[in-house]
Amino acid sequence: MNHQSLSAFIWSVADLLRGDYKQSDYAKVILPFTVLRRLDCVLAPTKAAVLAEAEKRIAQGIDPDPFLRRTSGAGFYNTHQMDLRRLLGDAENVAANLYAYLQAFSPAVRDIFEKFEFHVQVEKLSKAGLLYMVTEKFANIDLHPEAVDNHQMGLVFEELIRKFAELSNETAGEHFTPREVIRLMVSLIFIEDDAALSEPGVVRTIYDPTAGTGGMLSVAEERLLRHNPGAKLSMYGQELNPESYAICKADMLIKGQPVDNIVFGNTLSDDGHVSQKFDYMLSNPPFGVEWKKVEKVVREEHEKRGFGGRFGPGLPRVSDGSMLFLLHLLSKMRPAVDGGSRFGIVLNGSPLFTGGAESGESNIRRHLLESDLVEAIIALPTDMFYNTGIATYVWIVSNKKPAARRGKVQLIDASSFWQKMRKSLGSKRKEMGEDDIAAVTRLFGAFTEAEIASLFDAEGKQVGRVVVEAGSPPPAAPEGGKVKLAPLSRIFANTAFGYRRITVDRPLLDEAGKPVLGVKGKNKGKLQADSARRDTENVPLSEDVGTYFAREVLPHAPDAWIDEEKTAIGYEIPFNRHFYVFEPPRDLAEIDADLLAVTDQIKAMIAEMAV
Repeated sequence: MNHQSLSAFIWSVADLLRGDYKQSDYAKVILPFTVLRRLDCVLAPTKAAVLAEAEKRIAQGIDPDPFLRRTSGAGFYNTHQMDLRRLLGDAENVAANLYAYLQAFSPAVRDIFEKFEFHVQVEKLSKAGLLYMVTEKFANIDLHPEAVDNHQMGLVFEELIRKFAELSNETAGEHFTPREVIRLMVSLIFIEDDAALSEPGVVRTIYDPTAGTGGMLSVAEERLLRHNPGAKLSMYGQELNPESYAICKADMLIKGQPVDNIVFGNTLSDDGHVSQKFDYMLSNPPFGVEWKKVEKVVREEHEKRGFGGRFGPGLPRVSDGSMLFLLHLLSKMRPAVDGGSRFGIVLNGSPLFTGGAESGESNIRRHLLESDLVEAIIALPTDMFYNTGIATYVWIVSNKKPAARRGKVQLIDASSFWQKMRKSLGSKRKEMGEDDIAAVTRLFGAFTEAEIASLFDAEGKQVGRVVVEAGSPPPAAPEGGKVKLAPLSRIFANTAFGYRRITVDRPLLDEAGKPVLGVKGKNKGKLQADSARRDTENVPLSEDVGTYFAREVLPHAPDAWIDEEKTAIGYEIPFNRHFYVFEPPRDLAEIDADLLAVTDQIKAMIAEMAV
């Protein structure tokens, strides 16, 4: 049975739930029962040996846990005499026996069902008279590893998670990232390491501090195994939402990953992987969510530990904590001398430009760019996520840049690389196809500037699009049509995004219009500044301040000067400005002709009505 057929069979359980459960709540029953049956099947071959070992070690007064883990051969165990099928033999006490069976699992497995709040569903099913039927349905599914291996079982579970996320699309975006976005991010972080990842027996680690249901980790593993079946990817994560955490941990367990690598809790206030470093990282933190609840802990780490902690470069405003996750990932990067790291993070537009010079956001950008850590920023299409239609960007950050990328940042505008979905899911109306993902990945891998050429026919209808790399000629226009070129990939020096904010003062004038001089202290005899006439100017780091001041300020304010003590360094990335294409307005005569034609049509229509 392939994974599509198997997941369809499991999905048929929904027929039993219909009426007693809302569609969006089916997952609360089906996912934990799927996990329970899989674990039941995995432990079946060693069940008798585990029970015997438990009895022996308890009689000896020894903690049986390490012995039972080894005996089961799965890293977890269950010490109850029954299994799922035997529970059905006592129809009157299915609920009580099921509770006892769940409590007999090893602690890591019990944690999964507790976070699922599975006991609530067992009670609800029991009251509705459905518990026996649902349990029987799952007890009859063959999920033994010999019939369904870990990889296939992982695919089944992933498909179920996806289906349920689509059913509850109003909240899906909080815990579920669209798969095509993840595939793009995974392709981007792996592409420069293709050769290294092809080596036999290669072992790498990957981490997601906002793991959700584990989608990013799963897609990364799937991509790597497709590239190199002999590779091993050790997956780590942390998640705050109990149900998402349970799903993620269960998914890892089903795939044979160590479940202790998935930690429950708030990543910002309680790092579950202290001092650990990783090869690759992925994250889709919540957009525009305030971090007031953890402000005390975060500020304390920033102030007391500085760059020895996670938040040394600065703190963003409390209304949006997404940049805190970016800083957290920086702290998890493996040192360059040990092989380095690369990570991808999805952010909204705010981290690109919010905050003036020496603000927390600007200082974070400054640290990233002056440390030469940003490889690329890719603009995604709008309407890509389930719970928001805003513009989003993928940042690719690395401390192991290839020589050609050092000192530079690549910006890619992939906002036009999408296709319309047949059916919208919440705010998600667009998706990136495999060709779109491949095109963006090629642009990143080639590290070249490029334009997108849009071809229009004689009637103004778009009939094609072609990526034109730097140095290549644009395509010929269709007969009677035209070609429009727009920037697609641009490369900048890191310093291109930095500026000095200078404070421009002008003298305070007395009633006679004469400059006022200081009369005491260090200001004695000096021109006094008029705060009402004070202004600021942003001077690019690449330009001399004196030259800029002489050209842009003095011609308009000859008496102005710079208050050197107030000069501050800032960084911002005005992404859209670099991809803006000016289109001159149409000729006035052409516009007048169109207006005249429309006016004549209106007059004719009125004349017809008057007849």
